[in-house]
Amino acid sequence: MLLTHPWMHALDDARQPETDPADWAEFVARTSAEMPRIHGLMTELYGSERVDAELAAFVTQLAESWQHRPAELRAVDAARLADPDWFQSNQMLGGVCYVDRYAGDLEGVRARIPYFIELGLTYLHLMPLFEAPAENSDGGYAVSSYREVNPALGDMAQLQSLAAELRANGIALVLDFIFNHTSNEHEWARRAIAGEQEFENYYWVFDGREQPDAFEATVREIFPDDHPGSFVPFPHPDGTVPSRAEAERWVWATFHTFQWDLNYSNPAVMRAMAGEMLFLANQGIDVLRMDAVAFIWKQLGTSCENLPEAHLLIQIFTAALRIAAPAVMFKSEAIVHPDQVVEYISVDECRISYNPLQMALIWNSLATRDVRLLQQALDRRHNLPPGTAWVNYVRSHDDIGWTFADEDAAEFGINGFDHRRFLNNFFVNRFPGSFARGIPFQDNPKTGDCRISGTTASLAGLEAGDAGAIRRILLAHSIVLSTGGIPLIYLGDEVGQLNDPHWADVPAQADDSRWAHRPHYPAELYAQRSDPTTDAGRIFAGLQHLIAVRRATPEFSGGTLIGFDTKNPHVLGYQRPGPAGAIVCFANVADQPHTIAALTLSGLPGTMIDLLTDARHTLRAGLTLPAHGVVWLRADPESASYPAPARTAVLPDGTPRAS
Repeated sequence: MLLTHPWMHALDDARQPETDPADWAEFVARTSAEMPRIHGLMTELYGSERVDAELAAFVTQLAESWQHRPAELRAVDAARLADPDWFQSNQMLGGVCYVDRYAGDLEGVRARIPYFIELGLTYLHLMPLFEAPAENSDGGYAVSSYREVNPALGDMAQLQSLAAELRANGIALVLDFIFNHTSNEHEWARRAIAGEQEFENYYWVFDGREQPDAFEATVREIFPDDHPGSFVPFPHPDGTVPSRAEAERWVWATFHTFQWDLNYSNPAVMRAMAGEMLFLANQGIDVLRMDAVAFIWKQLGTSCENLPEAHLLIQIFTAALRIAAPAVMFKSEAIVHPDQVVEYISVDECRISYNPLQMALIWNSLATRDVRLLQQALDRRHNLPPGTAWVNYVRSHDDIGWTFADEDAAEFGINGFDHRRFLNNFFVNRFPGSFARGIPFQDNPKTGDCRISGTTASLAGLEAGDAGAIRRILLAHSIVLSTGGIPLIYLGDEVGQLNDPHWADVPAQADDSRWAHRPHYPAELYAQRSDPTTDAGRIFAGLQHLIAVRRATPEFSGGTLIGFDTKNPHVLGYQRPGPAGAIVCFANVADQPHTIAALTLSGLPGTMIDLLTDARHTLRAGLTLPAHGVVWLRADPESASYPAPARTAVLPDGTPRAS
């Protein structure tokens, strides 16, 4: 080959004799396609004087990783390069769980695969499972090694085997890539503490308070209950940690004292973390959830959140995957202003992303019985660039924060600060008549600020014995199943698990109420899932029905959505277009029936069929939805080019269909 750039020399030198020439040619073609862009990105981040040497080292790293990539994963690479929108299918359904709490260990997860198939999962997110500090690891988000599984859960060979078995059953494996920080027990941190300058430079370590004070002048506190500011005392070489009053050296810790932020202004850190990423990709991981992406770049005089350099860095990592593991993609976790969330979503950064705005506004709608903020979000903020998708969810492992934009709320005369206080009070049962039984997280009684912990069932009223609880649970899931993208279920919610009443009994968890909504596997509820006389059975049957109809409805593929103004603040409306016409979805969030007027529906066909019940609706007389009622309407399924969904034995609320 013509050698004109240092990275080309590195690529030629990295080729191993046993590498298949045809495979190598494909790898070289991908490398050549991505390298000009990577060169520009690295020049912008690290300067032109360093870029050639850094690029050569990076290419060597990518080539070595690709040559160690198993043949079966290269086959997955080829399949996904041929079908890059594989994740946009209406067959996609996600589940998420903690390994230890849901299944005990990795072998326990393997034993649950038949149930995952029964539910219809095609995407399984296992919460952080790597080595982490024993006492408190922020739920595993303080990683001590990206290459070792927590021994209580299994080992890396078992993880690789599990990934292969999931893949054989059509289930993509999702793991967290904790990108912003490591634990203070990671080898890099230990070597930094021991005085190795190379590894001290992996973190933000300063002598004295001058630089920390300068950064903290413009950086917000994330967990003030854990420590003030963004810096914590750096340990002595013997590992002892001085008090804040006695500390002479400081290390950046955005979140907890034991989570040290990585210094990506050092290109060695970028290459080291790329190595960890590629190692995980070669274990058979399909999606890497990019944790805390908003915080990864620091610059004095800024908030150190959502900086342009963070996007450049993610683009480098994405390009690296395109070269060495093109089957793998990123999922963004950015719980920030809605305008900033979408900045991380593109084919060049994260192809899929959590949809925190929709999640928060579903709960807002249930509390207020008013859909206007959610309708506004679907109308304005839902559609994404081609080749990308939302991950829509009712709740996650994390707390619920009210991430709507104040300027959006102001259009309806809603004061954002006051409304968040109301929502906090409502969902922790401090508001008269609330059905919710959430628990405050990071509660500040003086300001009314807090975030919300709680399982779906407890937040929706099942714990309180509210008559509308099951209908709310199914309504919320109907939205995430029908608005486009990948719907994600926190496993256990599909059988109505409640908050763990004993969450605070474990000392290491007592200060973190999020453990309340991470209960252990609810075996009794799963045993009831086929019993329609139980709450678990009604929820499971109703959710299975929604999932089955979604899978039979091609219009629910992709993410394109067109809002539908129902002229009724209690009824949400949207359309999912398709080649034979749109599916029109309506959901009534109120506790009473509500009607959409005939005039409002005049642009739709006069008669439509509800895919969920097979009921025929004559829209020229208007449409009345029962309390928490949902309809998915199609004009004439018999004339479409695809079959109508099969009749099922239950209605959307989980009750048996009348014969």
